[in-house]
Amino acid sequence: MSASTPVPDTGTRPSFTDRLGLPRPLVWGFVGVLIFMIGDGVESNYLSTFLVGEGFAEGDVATTVSTYGVFVAIGSWLAGTLSAMLGPRRVMLGGAVLWVSLETVLLCLAIPSGSALFVTVVYGLRGVGYPFFAYAFLVWLTAATPAHQRGTSVGWFWFAFGAGLPTLGSLAASASIPLVGEYGTFWVGLGLVALGALCALAGVRDLRHAGPDTAEGRSSLGELVRGVTILWREPRVSAGAFVRLVNTAPNFALFVIAPIFFTQTVGFSQGSYLLLVTCVYTTNIFANLLFGIVGDRFGWRRTVTWFGCVMCAVGALLLYYVPLAVGPNFVVALLCWMVFGVGLSGFVPLTALMPGMVQLADRGSSLAIYTLAAGLSAFVGPAIAGMLGGTANMAVIIWTFAGLYLLAALVSFTLRSEVDPGDRKAGTGE
Repeated sequence: MSASTPVPDTGTRPSFTDRLGLPRPLVWGFVGVLIFMIGDGVESNYLSTFLVGEGFAEGDVATTVSTYGVFVAIGSWLAGTLSAMLGPRRVMLGGAVLWVSLETVLLCLAIPSGSALFVTVVYGLRGVGYPFFAYAFLVWLTAATPAHQRGTSVGWFWFAFGAGLPTLGSLAASASIPLVGEYGTFWVGLGLVALGALCALAGVRDLRHAGPDTAEGRSSLGELVRGVTILWREPRVSAGAFVRLVNTAPNFALFVIAPIFFTQTVGFSQGSYLLLVTCVYTTNIFANLLFGIVGDRFGWRRTVTWFGCVMCAVGALLLYYVPLAVGPNFVVALLCWMVFGVGLSGFVPLTALMPGMVQLADRGSSLAIYTLAAGLSAFVGPAIAGMLGGTANMAVIIWTFAGLYLLAALVSFTLRSEVDPGDRKAGTGE
C-alpha cells in the first residue's frame, strides 16, 4: 500500500503513546532511530584524533571529514526523493546496510592500510548512511501522522536524533573507551547502529506508509527531476529551505569559533567550556520535543517565526556580548547560550510545515529539499565565519548571523499551509 493511502478510522480510543504524540505503529521506529544515532555519534568526538594518532596527516584527516560532510549533504537530499520512489522502509534498509558494510571495510581494511585516500573514499561514502536511515524515517513519519499531531511527532523525531548524535553517542564512547579502547569502541558503535536498524525495521509491523509514494506512470528519473524542479514550481519550498539553512548554519559556525572565543577571549577553561556546551545542547534536545508540542497548538509557522528566528537572533547577540562584558561566569554564559540553544528548537515545526505546503505527491520532494538545506548548513555556517575573518571579527560574524535570523523571520511569513494549526485557527492572518 502506498504512503498516500489514508489510515482508516477504527473508532478506538487513542493509545498512551498517541496521546504523547508518538504514533503507536511507529514507536519502534523512534527507538531504532535513537539507538542508530547513538551508534553513529560514538565516534564524533574522537575519530579525528584517533586517525592522527594512527599516523595520518592532519590535512588528510580534515579532507576526510570534509568529504564525509559532502556525502551527508548528498544523502540528506536523496533520502526524501528516494523514499518517494522506493518507499522509506527500503531507503532505511539501504542506509543501514551501507553504514554497516562500509564501516566494516573502514575498520578492517582502510585504516590498517595507512592509505589516506582509501580512508577518505570509504568514510566519505559512509556519510550517506545515517541520512538515508534517519531522514527516510522522517518521511515515513510525516506520511503516517495526522496533521493535528505532526508537529509533536517530528519533535519526538528530533529528540531521538539529537539525543543520539552527539550527546548519548559521546557518553557511550566515554564509557566504552576505558574498557575496550578507541578501536574497540568503533565496533561498539557499529553494533549499536545494527541494533537500531533491527529495532526499526523489524519492530515496525504496520507498513501502510512504508511503500513508494509515486504517481502511477511516473518514471524514477522523472521523480528525481521532480525533486529538483520543486524549487521553482513551489516557491514556498525554496523559502522554507532558506529558513532551514539559516536555522543551523550559525550553530555549525559556533562549533568552529566559539571554543576559541570562550576560552581565549572570555577566559573559560577548556573543561568549563565543554561542560557549558554539554548543558546547552542537552537543553536543546528537550526543547525539540517542547516546540513540537507548542507548534501543534500555537501554529507551526508562528513557532518558527517567533520562537525560532527571532529568539535565535536575540540569543546570538546575548551569547556574545554578555559573556564579553561579565567574563567567565558559568551561570550567566549558560543562560545566554541557552536562549540561542532553545531558539534552535523553535524551528522544529518547519519539518511538519514544509510537506504541508505542497500536494501529497510532492511531500517527499519537499522533505528532500528540507534535508538538503539541513546538510548544507554544516558548510555554509563555517564558510561565512571564515570569509568574515573568524574570531578576529567575532562581532561582525554575530551581527551577520543575527541579521540572517531576522531575514529568515521575514521570509517565514510566506510559509502558509491550510494544515498548519495556526492558519486553521486564524484563517491566513497573523
